[in-house]
Amino acid sequence: MKLRERTMKLSDKTLTLLKNFSSINQSILFKKGNSLKTISVMKNILAEATIEENLPTDFGIYDLNQFLNGLGLHQNPDLDFENQGHVVIREGKSRTKYFFADPQVIVTPPDKEITLPTEDVCFELSTSHLDKLLKAAAIYQLTDLAVVGGDGVVKIVVRDKKNDTSNDFSIVVGETQSTFSFIFKVENIKILPGTYDVVVSQKLLSRFTCRDYDVTYYIALEPDSTFG
Repeated sequence: MKLRERTMKLSDKTLTLLKNFSSINQSILFKKGNSLKTISVMKNILAEATIEENLPTDFGIYDLNQFLNGLGLHQNPDLDFENQGHVVIREGKSRTKYFFADPQVIVTPPDKEITLPTEDVCFELSTSHLDKLLKAAAIYQLTDLAVVGGDGVVKIVVRDKKNDTSNDFSIVVGETQSTFSFIFKVENIKILPGTYDVVVSQKLLSRFTCRDYDVTYYIALEPDSTFG
């Protein structure tokens, strides 16, 4: 492979995705091509995205935040993948040699495609609604986010399920003829700001597909979720 084919830049959009991925897992295994995937150490959050760049090789980064902060030392650096063991980050007279991690120390997603076992509830979650729900959870120090169906509507409620006198905040996001309570931990909603098409399975798995970025998140539900 020619050297110029092993030299690339990362767009602002890709850097934003990687910053988000670092909140899910501090480590990541990049694969040759234009797909990014990560999974939390607890394996209850998985994210996959398509980027505009074409990565020339596989490589592991153990501390993704550190790597991104290192890129921030430059304005618009080139990344040269000229060596199997490291990448050279360079711009003008500045140069960083950043060594790759052993893939064996990184928790990586499964190779097989993820699919929902069932698609029981679907709704749109807008940017403004997502922002309000997460702000309310922070203000009231609420730990749980529930997608609740009843009385003909789907609403999202942030609350503390262990406290009967907990403050709560809710937004109606759709209509339904079903009764359910799908529960997430607020700390697991590690998704980029944006509008999402959300699908929830009673088999305790959900899919959040972003309309603003080419990224999809699969987030596990809590075991005390109910349907019907």
